[in-house]
Amino acid sequence: MKRKLFALTLALLLVLSLAACGGSKSAEFTAEAPTASADMAYPMEPGMAEEMGFDFGSTASGGTNGGASYPAGQKLIRTAQMNLETTDFEKAVQGLTDLTEQMGGYFESSSVGKRSNGRWADYTVRVPAAKYQAFLDQAGELCHETWRDTQQEDISERYYDTQGRLKTQQIKLERLQALLAKAENMEDIITIESAISETEQMIDDLSGTLRHYDGQVDYATVSISLSEVYKLSDVEDVPDSFGSRLGKAFTGGWANFTDAIENFAVALAYGWMWVLLLAVVAVVLVRILRKRRRAAKKTDDKPEKPC
Repeated sequence: MKRKLFALTLALLLVLSLAACGGSKSAEFTAEAPTASADMAYPMEPGMAEEMGFDFGSTASGGTNGGASYPAGQKLIRTAQMNLETTDFEKAVQGLTDLTEQMGGYFESSSVGKRSNGRWADYTVRVPAAKYQAFLDQAGELCHETWRDTQQEDISERYYDTQGRLKTQQIKLERLQALLAKAENMEDIITIESAISETEQMIDDLSGTLRHYDGQVDYATVSISLSEVYKLSDVEDVPDSFGSRLGKAFTGGWANFTDAIENFAVALAYGWMWVLLLAVVAVVLVRILRKRRRAAKKTDDKPEKPC
């Protein structure tokens, strides 16, 4: 009778393991568990599970009530992408660094480079979820924001289902360890130890998944693309009146004129050797033309000889 009781207990634990891995939310199990030896599977007698100390209600996996409510609140993963411009690159980089530290965040990755038209930087920032929106708003004020995209993913059901499965495996491990302490047959000891090893591996995997979820939920992820520009992108509102339109036209015309002058000066600076060469050629040509004109004039001024 003692051996039968031991076999039934081990079989019940294996059934609980199968139910937990399948994410079942029911306390009734109908599958038959593998047996540790040839005579370990026996029908369950009424009330025997309670006598062994098992509480089906506490070991059922899930715990989300079909996703209707979550005792500890929703689990949301928040992400955002931002494109920023600046005319003062060093100041912008320092401002973003200081803001990240003030918010209690950190740089997960950063890249800085240089292009022909200015420097650039790409950052992946992790900030506490509670300060996620404040970080976005203040980062948009530090620099000129040209684009923003925000997203959030609700992983509540997955999170609490994983949490329930972890609890089931922990209870199963306690039961297996109690059985191992009472086991006398070597074959049963080997079987229980194998089940303990598998359960511990499952606990490690589920615990790692929960830690990963916690990290994604507790800290939001913000991807920032910062560009150094000569002039910030214009984002103009629709003019309210003719005077406003006229004023903007004069302003834009003057800006275009000064840009053209500056661009011409820069082009001259790049091609100063060609400008110098053309100037020398022009001087030589002018001198040659002057000499020819003088020679022609002297010829015209000479008196004709009498016949």
